[in-house]
Amino acid sequence: MNLNHKIKISALIIARNEEKNIKKCLNSLTYADEVVLILDRTTDNTRKIATKFNCVIFEGNWTSEGDRRNYGISKCKNNWILEIDADEVASKKLFEEAKNKILKFPYNTVGYFLIPFDNYIGKKRVRYGWGASWGVSAKPCLFHKESKIWGNQLIHPEITLKNKLGYLENRINHYVDTNISDMIIRLDRYTTTKAKEIRSSGKSIPPLWITIRRSLTRFYKCYISRKGYKERGWGFLNATFAALFVLISFIKADLEDDDNSPKNY
Repeated sequence: MNLNHKIKISALIIARNEEKNIKKCLNSLTYADEVVLILDRTTDNTRKIATKFNCVIFEGNWTSEGDRRNYGISKCKNNWILEIDADEVASKKLFEEAKNKILKFPYNTVGYFLIPFDNYIGKKRVRYGWGASWGVSAKPCLFHKESKIWGNQLIHPEITLKNKLGYLENRINHYVDTNISDMIIRLDRYTTTKAKEIRSSGKSIPPLWITIRRSLTRFYKCYISRKGYKERGWGFLNATFAALFVLISFIKADLEDDDNSPKNY
C-alpha cells in the first residue's frame, strides 16, 4: 500500500515581479498538495499569470526578506513545506522522494531536509563553485513548518533550523541568470541592498585591507574549496562575483548614502 497520500506538502513561492519565470515554476508544482504564492509589491503581470493556476495568492508589502518568508510559512495549511523561488523548478520525482523520506520518521517529526541544486546560467549548468551570498549548491527548503524561522536581514537573511533529517537525491533546477550581463546587474542590486544593511547596523566599517582579505578568502573558497575550477571560465566568474559581492558591498556602505549618492565628508 502506498502511504504517500497521507503526507501532504505545501509549495511556497515568494515572488516580486517574476512574470518571466512564474509560469515555468508553477507548472512544475502540479504534484504539490497546495501552492501558496506570496507577492511582495508586485507591479507586473505575475499575479495575472498565477491566477490561471491552482494556487492561493497573498499580496503585501514587507520590509525584509525574512518577514515575507515567515508570513508565507504561516499561510501554508500543511505541516510540510517545499520553499521554492520563482526562478526554480521542481519535479514529480522530487515530491515522491520527499514524501517517502518523511514517512521514514515518526508522525509529526519536526525537522528539515537539504535539497541539492543544479544552477543554470542560461542553458549552461554550473554545478560547482557556488557559495555564500552568490549562490548555493543545496538548501534546507523541505521542512516541517515548526523547524524553520527566517531572520530579519535585508538580503540573504539568517535561518534558524531545528533537527536536520537528511538529504534528498532529486535536485531543484535553479535558473540563476540568463547571461553574464545579468550576473553584473544582480551583483549591483545585491551590493546596494547589502550596503544599506551594513549602514543601518550601526557597526563600524572595517579597514579596506580587511575587506580585501575577506574577498580573496571568498574567491579561494568558491574556486578551490568548492571546486569552481571544474567549471573553467564559469567557475572563475562565480568566484570573482562572490568576492566582489563582499568588496563592493562594504565600499558602497563606506562611500555612498542610502540614496546611492556619494557621501560628502
